[in-house]
Amino acid sequence: MSNKISDKYLKIVEWSDEDSCYIGTSPGLLDGGVHGQNEAKVFKELCEVVEDTITIMKNSGKPLPKQTANKQFSGKIALRIPPDLHKAVAIQAIQEGESINKLIQHKLEAAI
Repeated sequence: MSNKISDKYLKIVEWSDEDSCYIGTSPGLLDGGVHGQNEAKVFKELCEVVEDTITIMKNSGKPLPKQTANKQFSGKIALRIPPDLHKAVAIQAIQEGESINKLIQHKLEAAI
C-alpha cells in the first residue's frame, strides 16, 4: 500500500511522433510534462516531477486538484447541445434504427 499522494494521480507516458520522443504528463495536475528518448526514464522523472509539484502546492497552501488514479466512472454524461444539433442527432438515430444514446456512443467510440 502506497503512502505517497502522488500515486493517486494519473501519469501517462506516450510516444510523440511530432516531438520524436516520449512525453510524460499528469493530466489535471501538470500543465507541462517531461520528455526523453527512454520510456522508463521519462516515467521515473515524471513521478519525481509529480511528487515535487504536490509538495510545492501543499507548501504554498494551494489546494490539490482531485485525484485521478482509480477514479470510478458512472457511465453517465450530462451533455448540453444546441437544439438544432439535438434534432439532427435524433433524426440520424431514427434513420439508423437506434437510440440517441447508442448513436452518440458509437460516434464517440469511432472518434477515440
